Amino acid sequence: MSKHESKLNWCLKDEKRMKQIIPNKNLSKEHILKAKHNLKAADFNISGGFSDWAVSQLYYAMYHSLLAILFNEGFESKNHECTINTIEYLIEKGKINLDKEDIAFIRTTEQMTPKDVKSLREEFQYGTKIKVNDKLLSELIKRSKEIVEKVEIYLLG
Repeated sequence: MSKHESKLNWCLKDEKRMKQIIPNKNLSKEHILKAKHNLKAADFNISGGFSDWAVSQLYYAMYHSLLAILFNEGFESKNHECTINTIEYLIEKGKINLDKEDIAFIRTTEQMTPKDVKSLREEFQYGTKIKVNDKLLSELIKRSKEIVEKVEIYLLG
């Protein structure tokens, strides 16, 4: 049993973390719409000088795209780590054709910072910083849009 399968089993032991459901294409589509909404909100906040809030919105754009996959595949997750792990499990099993690098980007952005995107979101959402490094922000914008687009293409295929 792989580490992803073992963790998936742990996630499924408590419905407060995750549960299996009948695949729901409607909720899957709604999560993609929410992901796109978050991308637009991030652009709006960046243009208004609120790049700190854009970090959260970019993270949630990617996260909602992952939730779209899970609803499509018959899972409902209420736990960020369970969501990301289950996507990694589905990739490992060949059930979805996404890049591990994209999921790794959501989990960690080592090329830019030792923190993962979720930690960056928490830092800017709960901390006092209001300015985001331009290089980091550009990479977050680019990769967030790419990931949402890839997931949307996957769901249409």
